[in-house]
Amino acid sequence: MKAMMLLAVGAGGALGSMARYLVAGAIQPPAWSGFPYGIFIVNVTGGLIMGALTEAFALKFHVAPEMRAFLTTGILGGYTTFSTFSLEAGLLIQRQAWGQAAVYITGSALLSIIALFIGMWLVRMAYA
Repeated sequence: MKAMMLLAVGAGGALGSMARYLVAGAIQPPAWSGFPYGIFIVNVTGGLIMGALTEAFALKFHVAPEMRAFLTTGILGGYTTFSTFSLEAGLLIQRQAWGQAAVYITGSALLSIIALFIGMWLVRMAYA
């Protein structure tokens, strides 16, 4: 069963990544250097679809765990990890865990950006 779950997530992730590439590229050419509209649209639509799917699974459609993982963790996770971030933040907000939500949202955004710059700096130092 675990092998089927991994296969479902992997197959979905491949499809989601290809969809992200196609959607973002159709909206914004890679050489354009202004506001990143392509990924912005991907992130927002990923959150929208994640919300719709999880609510549909909770209220109406009972699907196998492998199918749920294929669609959410796989396709949407590959399409944008922002959709998973949005789901986790939304669940904290729904639980009215305001402090945890604030730390998670702010910390995820700020620390991810800081980590990006640290990673860039480490590579620069290694090749300087």
